[in-house]
Amino acid sequence: MNPQRKTAWSLAGCVLAASLTACSGNNTEDLQSYVKQVKSRQHARIDPLPEFAPFETHLYAAAGGRDPFTPPVYSAPKSRLAKAGNNGVSPDFNRPREPLESEPLDGLRMVGTLERDHNSWALIRMSDSTIHRVKPGNYMGQNNGKIVRITESEVELTEIVPDGLGGWMERQAKLALSE
Repeated sequence: MNPQRKTAWSLAGCVLAASLTACSGNNTEDLQSYVKQVKSRQHARIDPLPEFAPFETHLYAAAGGRDPFTPPVYSAPKSRLAKAGNNGVSPDFNRPREPLESEPLDGLRMVGTLERDHNSWALIRMSDSTIHRVKPGNYMGQNNGKIVRITESEVELTEIVPDGLGGWMERQAKLALSE
């Protein structure tokens, strides 16, 4: 390094040291008065922590109970079982399935009707946009729904569904004309 440069660096270091020394004066009176003012203010009252009731432990003793990993067996009164089994309602599992039985009823849409020589047909659209023509006696939906009547605004069905007791029961359903 040349001598002029050394002198310039030395001079810059002295100026920096002098400026830092000038900044470290004890001119913090306003800060100290503000701290005293804040400390002298009224303190807000802090509510004590709420008391919690102690947790009561429970010893699980299920030696004589049902195994939770096996499904429960429900039994109904004999009269209900006899009534459910003897009502004569059951789906015909031997008949050929129709195309509209592959989808649930809420996935089908009635889009119109046709009438000719006092015979009514309904136009039903499946979810894949295929349109089928049905008449009373046809089946649709996944609950063995047999079409019993077709009007201009709806298709009426009788579905055969499980009754929950090992038997079957009939249920009325309708599929309304969609706009």
